[in-house]
Amino acid sequence: MQKSKLWVNNNEAVFFIVLLLAIIGTVNIFSASFILAGQLLNDSYFFLKRHLMSFALGFVAMLIAIRIDYRKIRGLLLPLAAVTIGLLIAVKFVGIEANGARRWLNIGFQFQPSELAKIMAIVLSASYLGPKIDRNRKATLMSMPVLLTLISGVLVLKQPDMGTATIIVASCMVLYIVAGLPRMQLYFLSVISMLGAVYLTYAAAYRAERISAWINPWAFQDSTGYQTVQSLLAIGSGGFFGTGLGMGASKFYYLPEAHTDFAFAVLCQEMGFAGAAVVLLLLGALACYGGQIARTAPDGFGKMLAMGITMLVVGQGLANIAMVSGLLPVIGVPLPFISFGGTSLIINMASIGLLINVGRKAVQGTSRTSEQPERAKSPNLARRRLRLVKPEV
Repeated sequence: MQKSKLWVNNNEAVFFIVLLLAIIGTVNIFSASFILAGQLLNDSYFFLKRHLMSFALGFVAMLIAIRIDYRKIRGLLLPLAAVTIGLLIAVKFVGIEANGARRWLNIGFQFQPSELAKIMAIVLSASYLGPKIDRNRKATLMSMPVLLTLISGVLVLKQPDMGTATIIVASCMVLYIVAGLPRMQLYFLSVISMLGAVYLTYAAAYRAERISAWINPWAFQDSTGYQTVQSLLAIGSGGFFGTGLGMGASKFYYLPEAHTDFAFAVLCQEMGFAGAAVVLLLLGALACYGGQIARTAPDGFGKMLAMGITMLVVGQGLANIAMVSGLLPVIGVPLPFISFGGTSLIINMASIGLLINVGRKAVQGTSRTSEQPERAKSPNLARRRLRLVKPEV
């Protein structure tokens, strides 16, 4: 008796997991933002409506990314890199400033180019590393994807946004490590990464203060550690099943960025440990099925692309949860599909479309392979039958 499967294949699993996360995120964003939107913008549905518009655009982008052969995007890599770096440079001069940072462009709507730089780094790296894997050759850090990624990372760091800059560069470097670097380059990368992290952390006073507040947030609860303390109070007050949707107190101006970077804290308060566990299980399942797609990808480019996208989405999710829980310093990383953020949502959904695209090619390749033995058997079977038929005299 054949066992029933929850999903037909890995692609279907990824698709529905992302939809479940998006539904949870939509409910949580409205619950976390309606007080702020109602009192400051006179429209309790302001952030919900903008989120739904971004979701619609992201869903269309995902469907397009699913349909287009992922191997064809290799021909668009240089234009993609040029546009991304150009937008990051434009942010420096004509970007919108908020909370002491200049990270957005107004192109009819607010757009954050650093989110585009994340997927650019992965696609560029996968395009270079894929053929290396197919030919069983070592990669090298002295390559164009590393140079373009470092340029993008520096431009994002200048906004300033160290958290996003770290994600951009780290996404590229991890793929290079997985693909296989020469031992000396791996040692060099490890030393440079550690020295760079220490220097960048203490090069700006506010980053050093964040480290101190991370180590002991209660000693800085009236200043740098305020967000972390309020986040921990919100998480702890949720209990097992939470206070109920819309009933959490943290969004009443206690927790800053309640619907963006710290949306998970509101979710924990209102949905409790049970709701948090569901989100963690969905992220874990997304990592597993994304890893399966990478493993069965038909070529090296597909393997690296699927691995990079899975790592980017799930890694950001775990980093955000660790930040909100006080396990990491406040680094300004959103929780994919749960936090409010138009550009982030659109780019993440388009990335998931590429992941499913790789999975579709893997399924098609498997079906063709399974058909070939049957075709090969047919002539042999016919010859055996001919041998068994005695010629008439």
